[in-house]
Amino acid sequence: MTLALDLTGRVVLVTGGAKGIGRGITDAFLAAGATVVTCARSAEPRVDGAEHRVCDVNDVEAVQAMIGEIVAGHGRLDVLVNNAGGAPSTDAATASPRFHSKIVGLNLLSPLALAQAANAVMQTQESGGTIINISSVAAHRAAPTVAAYGAAKAGLDSLTTSLAMEWGPRVRVNSVDVGLCRTENTDDHYGGDERVAAIEATIPLGRMAQPREIGNVAVFLASDLASYVSGALVACHGGGEPPVFLHI
Repeated sequence: MTLALDLTGRVVLVTGGAKGIGRGITDAFLAAGATVVTCARSAEPRVDGAEHRVCDVNDVEAVQAMIGEIVAGHGRLDVLVNNAGGAPSTDAATASPRFHSKIVGLNLLSPLALAQAANAVMQTQESGGTIINISSVAAHRAAPTVAAYGAAKAGLDSLTTSLAMEWGPRVRVNSVDVGLCRTENTDDHYGGDERVAAIEATIPLGRMAQPREIGNVAVFLASDLASYVSGALVACHGGGEPPVFLHI
């Protein structure tokens, strides 16, 4: 099934948009005709057809400067996708306070800083704008070995609903709670094809998501089809995680 949405003329910033889930989001917006800007701490990698900015999203001043440059170059910013994030697995009991602070900063405080800078622009535009936070199912279920990450994503979902209420009607804010997704790191992370296949067999839809499928949800939320969708936490997890007793 093919469904095309036309976002021609809209300017989109996707943080961490050159690899993993971010790459799928970037590809989806490019396919919809949008002008896409990605950002990362390094100049590489880049996505054909997209602009790229070097920016550490943990640096508030750098974030504000980047948003200013995008608006100066394109005259507007229509969509912000807060995708940059993540966390390595670690034992919460032994991880350092500095580690936990960095994880919360990257996954909660950085999206807030980006949202603030984007909102300041969008509130001045007649067409407003939309902010999409890429969150995780870890926000709503136990997340052993990534406890700080799960807590930060829970905070991000809470932030989404609060900002939607505070910044409407001109700016819509939504969150996508992503489940297991196949990226270039999937096999290494889960231990090879056999183990990945066993995990996928437990997912109701029978497989992990492809990054582009997350991108399709983001494009929908940015489009006029979602014009009355704000403050939503959209689950994109293939049906969820069945209880263990079903597989014993």
